[in-house]
Amino acid sequence: MLKAIEGFGVSKVVHSDNPNFKPGDLISGFTGWEEYSLIKKTELLRKIQQDDDIPLSYHLGLLGDRVFVSAASGAVGQLVGQLAKLHGCYVVGTAGSNQKVDLLKTKLGFDEAFNYKEELDLDAALKRYFPEGIDIYFDNVGGEILDAALLNMRIHGRIGVCGMVSQQSLSKPKGIHNLFSLISKRIKMEGFLQSDYLHLYPRFLEDVIGYYKQGKIVYVEDMNEGLDSAPAAFVGLFSGKNVGKQVIRVATE
Repeated sequence: MLKAIEGFGVSKVVHSDNPNFKPGDLISGFTGWEEYSLIKKTELLRKIQQDDDIPLSYHLGLLGDRVFVSAASGAVGQLVGQLAKLHGCYVVGTAGSNQKVDLLKTKLGFDEAFNYKEELDLDAALKRYFPEGIDIYFDNVGGEILDAALLNMRIHGRIGVCGMVSQQSLSKPKGIHNLFSLISKRIKMEGFLQSDYLHLYPRFLEDVIGYYKQGKIVYVEDMNEGLDSAPAAFVGLFSGKNVGKQVIRVATE
């Protein structure tokens, strides 16, 4: 049986049995080289919010990056994922509990999320969520997840290294095994500190406050009461007990 060649495209829904996609919706995802496609695997489709100033074709390249975020429910990861979504990316996050995974998908707007503790093979998990590979990996944890991400990066992919929480409590941090991917896939991988970019903070503040007031982003805090709770809360960061930004309220205003 002949089958149409598949490719990444932008399409308009004409009929749907999926309540997430209604006739008239614009979507991006894998379709056939044909005028009409029957798409059965709808979990990888992304709905497009049309903007008259942005050509639809931009959603195939400029706005179509596939983004992976580790420690995605933490203080940094939750914001990274939401900002990526605002720029039209397909975003998948990973976290250490089913509660956090549910938070990512239902409240923070991630396209997909998974519990890395339930995955026996992280490489296979990433291939499941990124069958065409990862364009951008925002790394907060290092270790085995970074190793698996390296195997699944696309050519000319980018990795921003923000944290290595999986290694910080070890006297002898583990090495990375898949660094040859940096060469074969021409990946750009760079660590950074937010203090290097303080000159951009006023713009960041203006943008994020605007997004928050417009309801385009949400923020989750894990509030502990009293200074006495600080040591346990700090230790809990390294075992993933916090959900969102860990905050200690020393006193009420």
